Amino acid sequence: MASTCDKGFADSYMILNPEDAHFFDIIRILFSRNIGHRKFVDSNAEGDVEGSFRGRWLIFISIVLQKVLLFIAKPLAMIGYWVEMLINLIALNGGITMIIINFLSGHLEVPNPKSSKYLSCIGNLDSRVNMDILKREDNKYYVSLAMMASKAVYENEAFLKYTIKYDWKMEYVGFFDCWNEYQERATTQVLILLDKFKDRDTYVVAFRGTEPFDADAWCTDLDISWYGIPGVGRAHGGFMKALGLQKNLGWPKEIERDEKLAPLAYYVIRDILRKGLSENPNAKFIITGHSLGGALAILFPTIMFLHDEKLLIERLEGIYTFGQPRVGDERYTQYMTQKMKENRITYCRFVYCNDIVPRLPYDDKDMLFKHFGICLFFNRRYELKILEEEPNKNYFSPWCVIPMIFNAILELIRSFTIAYRNGPHYREGWFLFFFRMVGLLIPGLPAHGPQDYINSTLLGSIERHFKED
Repeated sequence: MASTCDKGFADSYMILNPEDAHFFDIIRILFSRNIGHRKFVDSNAEGDVEGSFRGRWLIFISIVLQKVLLFIAKPLAMIGYWVEMLINLIALNGGITMIIINFLSGHLEVPNPKSSKYLSCIGNLDSRVNMDILKREDNKYYVSLAMMASKAVYENEAFLKYTIKYDWKMEYVGFFDCWNEYQERATTQVLILLDKFKDRDTYVVAFRGTEPFDADAWCTDLDISWYGIPGVGRAHGGFMKALGLQKNLGWPKEIERDEKLAPLAYYVIRDILRKGLSENPNAKFIITGHSLGGALAILFPTIMFLHDEKLLIERLEGIYTFGQPRVGDERYTQYMTQKMKENRITYCRFVYCNDIVPRLPYDDKDMLFKHFGICLFFNRRYELKILEEEPNKNYFSPWCVIPMIFNAILELIRSFTIAYRNGPHYREGWFLFFFRMVGLLIPGLPAHGPQDYINSTLLGSIERHFKED
């Protein structure tokens, strides 16, 4: 529990424990302001915004959704497994008709989830791996590389090794399946690669985002717990747990951990960068991630600043996030803004059109979460606007429903025309087309996929911004 494990780390907290929530306790929170007296809420913030009815309603929704996800976790994972297997079966054999022909002829290719040919659901939405379209002399090269790495990290290790070595002609450093002490399983995946070019070596650290059928990852997104870090502000509890927050310890600067155990994300990345950067004075690094991965990408330097990791701070060149949810409160954003400015670190937050995830958790008087940094906002035509905050910042606005549905219809039509206008590199497959159809019912969900973020970095006129930066 937070009250016993985080002394010395957090000066305030509000932690939700859905496993301890029973039906009547969940209902009772709607009628009682004493949220700290609930079995599934550990808080020393009574009288704060959580005491308002709307704040308690949001806690209620968060707990109920997490309880549902925990209940359906195994069947959801099984559905995801068979959906992926079916898509890969169709792709490997060249279509449904060829599956029958190959089966009858004894040449059916059966998907292997550990094979370099096997793609996740995210990878099947956008299977592009070709980096030839990127030019190193472009100011947006490393931004596009960051997005490609953010998409690639959804895949298995065999795919990553092959793609990075043979398609990208870069050095594969490692892929890590990292432990979450609160969910008691490995929930966080991280890819590290090294891009060598002339006298410039750049490590790319990419965090995996939320996988469609991973209930634990969705619980992390929906968990509105927070910890107040002295001198920093309040940060999202679910994201900190995924990054490597430790029970009974919080964020110690140094740890001792058995090498046989799954690593903790923050510490394994930090140690690899410490070694690589100390051995190569010309090397720098960038951090990136899509969705949940974007939240972890901005939280990583937060702990780095907290520990005063001078070498890493000096060599951190940029942080690029895509479809990133909000991570902390206003005090947190002020702390990070000041640290970024002091150390001349580039931080750009990419938001495509009606993507729902960057608009969560809420930014209002009952939810404490805020965005900060430059928002590079792209509309349906991949036209760039540089803003402080994306339009319709909290998504659920009745005035925006009809425009969002209309936009989803135009995105669906664009699936048939984009390859003719922009070339075969932008051709969209049948799986992505069906995913875009979901946008007619839930506008903003298909917009969260990596395909539009890759297109934004390639087709959006971002060169001028990065040249000026």
